[in-house]
Amino acid sequence: MYNTEFPIDENIIYLNHAAVAPWPARTAQSVIEFAQENSTQGARGYLKWLQTEADLREHLRWLINADSVDNIALQKSTSEALSTIANGLDWNVGDNVVIFRQEFPSNRIVWQMLQEVGVECRLVDLTTEDEPETTLLAHCDENTRLISVSSVQYASGLRMDLKRLSKFCVDNTILFCVDAIQSLGALPFDLQQVHADFVVADGHKWMLGPEGIALLYVNPELRSSLKVQQYGWHMIESAGDYDSLDTTPANSARRFECGSPNMLGTHALNSSLSLIREVGLEAISTSILRNTACLINLINDHRRLELISSADEKRLSGIVTFRVKKADHAALYSELMQRGVICAPRGGGIRFSPHFYTSPEKLENAIQILDEILSNN
Repeated sequence: MYNTEFPIDENIIYLNHAAVAPWPARTAQSVIEFAQENSTQGARGYLKWLQTEADLREHLRWLINADSVDNIALQKSTSEALSTIANGLDWNVGDNVVIFRQEFPSNRIVWQMLQEVGVECRLVDLTTEDEPETTLLAHCDENTRLISVSSVQYASGLRMDLKRLSKFCVDNTILFCVDAIQSLGALPFDLQQVHADFVVADGHKWMLGPEGIALLYVNPELRSSLKVQQYGWHMIESAGDYDSLDTTPANSARRFECGSPNMLGTHALNSSLSLIREVGLEAISTSILRNTACLINLINDHRRLELISSADEKRLSGIVTFRVKKADHAALYSELMQRGVICAPRGGGIRFSPHFYTSPEKLENAIQILDEILSNN
């Protein structure tokens, strides 16, 4: 039904949505139309653009089931959103933050840098010997101020039990931050069940949008206490009144948006999320997890392939990572890319990440190409 939305080159098998996703046709068209409008009319339609921005905020609110669009801020990237949080909190010497050592650098470096203000960043090894949540929570104590975790681990695709983590944080008065870039647009996320204080995610992976625009959700109870770090005309309550000398930050999450919005990125991501919303998260999740199960079966049936990702049903995501016995993974990755299987080298192996529109035939073809490469080596 949505094949026309993804006119990907027929010589390509795209299995890299966990890195940078291809845009849907409607998204490409919205960018073309926006560019044409700019070149012929300039900002004549700016009020219409502002409505598109409002539509995007509503899509993002829906995506995480937040109470209000007032809790949604637009940032340039996941890294910027995490920096807004880390640099905005009022830390005390002796506080600690608990994270997994294997987190993507964006969700690690920002917390490590807090050592400059006397905050300890506790790096916990992500192992399969125990439940990862048990291991992580065992490193918390009375000085733990915040836990930050990816909803899905970027290298292995391991899906976290966010409900369990959020309950622990609520029960122990610990702030809970979720880097949801590897799940938003692929798997359901519900703030009414996962009581996160912060949710961040860039739009260029499973949300099928462009780089350069990201979600930042801030718990409204914390919004006014999170120090504003960047200042400009857009973040004040009286934005648009250029003669006002009032510098009061906006009452909404717009207080974290200092300057002019990324209107090009706004139009693109709004179009991508309109498709996500049209298809529905349950349908998307079902298709993605079906593809994941298909890949796991294909990998387990192959004598030279070894699954790195968990096969536990409750841990599945859109990411499947595997290794090849007695293989040079760098060379293997290079050859897969040359033959049109777009993937990524991650977690000590090869990472495949198909989306909902990827057909099972594409997955079978990818494994067949892989088999041909291995047969020739």
